[in-house]
Amino acid sequence: MVLVATEPIKSQSKTVCVIGAGPSGLVSARELKREGHKVVVMEQNDDVGGQWLYQPNVEEEDPLGKTKALKIHSSVYSSLRLDSPREVMGFSDFPFTTKKERDTRRFPGHEELWLYLKDFCQVFGLREMIRFNVRVEFVGMVNDDDDDDMKRWMVKSVEKKSGEVMEEVFDAVVVATGHYSCPRLPSIKGMDVWKRKQLHSHVYRVPDPFRDEVVVVVGCSMSGQDLSIELVKVANEVHLSAKSLDISSGLSKIISKHQNFHLHPQIESLEEDGRVIFADGSCVVADTILYCTGYWYKYPFLESKGRVEVDDNRVGPLFEHTFSPWLSPSLSFVGIPRKLIGFPFFESQAKWIAKLLSGKTCLPSFDQMMQSISDFYSSREANGIPKRNTHDICDFNYSDKYADYIGFPHLEEWRKELCKSAIVNSLENLETYRDSWDNDDLLQQTLQDPYFTQLSTP
Repeated sequence: MVLVATEPIKSQSKTVCVIGAGPSGLVSARELKREGHKVVVMEQNDDVGGQWLYQPNVEEEDPLGKTKALKIHSSVYSSLRLDSPREVMGFSDFPFTTKKERDTRRFPGHEELWLYLKDFCQVFGLREMIRFNVRVEFVGMVNDDDDDDMKRWMVKSVEKKSGEVMEEVFDAVVVATGHYSCPRLPSIKGMDVWKRKQLHSHVYRVPDPFRDEVVVVVGCSMSGQDLSIELVKVANEVHLSAKSLDISSGLSKIISKHQNFHLHPQIESLEEDGRVIFADGSCVVADTILYCTGYWYKYPFLESKGRVEVDDNRVGPLFEHTFSPWLSPSLSFVGIPRKLIGFPFFESQAKWIAKLLSGKTCLPSFDQMMQSISDFYSSREANGIPKRNTHDICDFNYSDKYADYIGFPHLEEWRKELCKSAIVNSLENLETYRDSWDNDDLLQQTLQDPYFTQLSTP
C-alpha cells in the first residue's frame, strides 16, 4: 500500500523533551538539534549510555523486579560482549572503530560500546542538552483537543538527589527509554511457594554467588545461553530449561562438553521442598532459579488517555512502531523495534521525527496510518507471530522501507552480510564465534568502504 502524506507545514523550531540518554535518545537529540529544535534530554542516571551504562551494584533491587519503580536500569552483566560485530553497529556518520588502549576486539565488551556512546556525545556536543539524575514522573497532554494537530505536553520530573520537582511544557516529547529493564516473568505453578533463591537476569552480574550451586536457568535466548555457559564453570550443575529442545548445534556442542550442563523442557511446577519438576516428568533439587525470560515494554509516566497502551507487550497502536495516529507528530517513540541492526535504525527514526517536527515532511492521514497498523497486525497474526513479539522485526528490508520515508540511505550490503555471517557462525560455533570467523575477505573489503576510510565530521 502506498501511503500519501498530507502537505507539510511551514518550517519551525519546537521545544522537545527527549526521555533517556541511551543510544536512541542520544541520536534523537542530535537529529533534533540539527533541525534547529530546542532540546532537553532527561536522563535518570548520572551519565549517558542507557542500557550500556554498567551498574554493578544491584543489592537494592528486587531480585525479580516486582517493585513498582526499579532502581536499576541496566541489565548488562559483567562479562557481556556484543553479539554483532562492531563494524555493523555504528551510526551512519560515526563508525564504531577501534581505538588504542581500548577494547579492540570485533565483538567487544559492553564498556567499549558505552565509551563509543560517550565519544558520540562529545563529538556532537550533546552533553550540554542533558539533565542527569532526573527521573520523569509524568507526561500528559496540555491541550487534549482532537482538532489540534500539534498537541503540547506537560512533563513533570524529579531531581533525584535534591527531590526538586519541575513541571515544564514542551511542544513535543520523544520517548527513548529502552526496553531491557522491566523483567518479564513466566507464570509457573509454585513460584510463590518455592522458598529458595529466585532472580531475573536483570540483576545478574557475575557468576561467583552461584559457586557450587545447582542452578536452573529458564529461557534459551542469547542471555540464557551466555549465562549458562558462564555458570557451568563455577556451579555444581546447570540445568537449562527451554521452550523447545530443538537447539542450535553450537549450544549442543557446549552441553556435550560439560557433564554438569543439562537441557530440559519447560518447567511444570516448583515444589516447596526445592524440587523443580519439568514437563517430561524429570526433576532436580535446585538452589537457584535464574529467569532469562525477557522484558516488558513499560511507560509508567505516560498519560495518553488510552491512545497508547501496552497489551501483551505490544505498544500501540503505533504507525511504524513510532507514532500514535492520534498524537503524532508531537509524541513519538524511538528504539521500540527489536531484532534488527539497531543504531542505524534508531537514527532513521530520529531523522524522521526531527523533520516532521520542523515541517519538512509529513505523515499520512489518520485513516491511512490506522489501516497500515491494522494490515501489519493482520500479517503478523497470519504468520503465527504472537502479539508479545509484535516488535521483533527480523527483517533487514524493514529498515530500508523505513528509510524511504525520509530519503535516508538503505543499509549497506556489507552491513547486512556481516550481520548474517555472525548469526550463522553463532548458531554453529556458539562458544567461539566472537573470536573466530571465516569471512575475513568480506571484512577486509568492508573496511575499505568510504564509511571507514573517509570519516564524516559533525
